[in-house]
Amino acid sequence: MADMENPENPALPDAPATDLDEILDVVDEHDRVLRTAPRSEVYRDGLIHRCVFVLVRDPRGRIFTHRRTDTKAFAPGAHDCFVGGVVGAGESYAEAAVREAEEELGVSGVRTRPLFRFLYSDGDRYSWWSDIHEAVWDGPVDPQRSEVAWYDWLTEDELADRLATWEFVPDGREAYRRYLALRPAD
Repeated sequence: MADMENPENPALPDAPATDLDEILDVVDEHDRVLRTAPRSEVYRDGLIHRCVFVLVRDPRGRIFTHRRTDTKAFAPGAHDCFVGGVVGAGESYAEAAVREAEEELGVSGVRTRPLFRFLYSDGDRYSWWSDIHEAVWDGPVDPQRSEVAWYDWLTEDELADRLATWEFVPDGREAYRRYLALRPAD
C-alpha cells in the first residue's frame, strides 16, 4: 500500500489536477462529434464528451486501486479501480487509454485492450461516453501525484469489500459493475 500523502513523499502540488482549458470533443448520444469546447465549458454545461477507463491488473490478477486527489474536478477524494480520464479533441479512445494509463501510473509501454463502451449518466448533470479497456502491468509504478493520493493492488475480493464500504467514483463503480457482468464466467 502506498500513501502518496506520507510525509516521506513530496507534498502534492498546489495546481489543480484538472486542466479546465483542455479542448474536448463534444459528442451526441450516438458518440458523433458535434464540435469542440474547453473542458470548463463541457463540465459547466453538462455536455456529453468522451472518457477512457483502464482496469490495470498485475500478473497475479490484482487490480490497481487508488484514491483520487482532493484537487480533482470530478469526485475529488473518491476511490477508483480504473485509471483514465477525458479523451482530447481529435484523439482516439485507444490513444487516450494508453496516454492516461501511462500518465497516472507513471510508466511507459502500457498496452491496453478495449472491452466495451457505454454512455454514462449520473441522471442529473453529467454524461459521457465511457470506453473501457484493460491492461496488465508487470513492473513498478510511480503514480502521478496530482492525480493519485493513495494506491494499492487489490484482489477482486478485497475490491468487492472496499466497494461496499469506501466512496468510489460513480462512473467507475458503474463501469466495474458492467465489467463483471460482461466478462465470461470462469
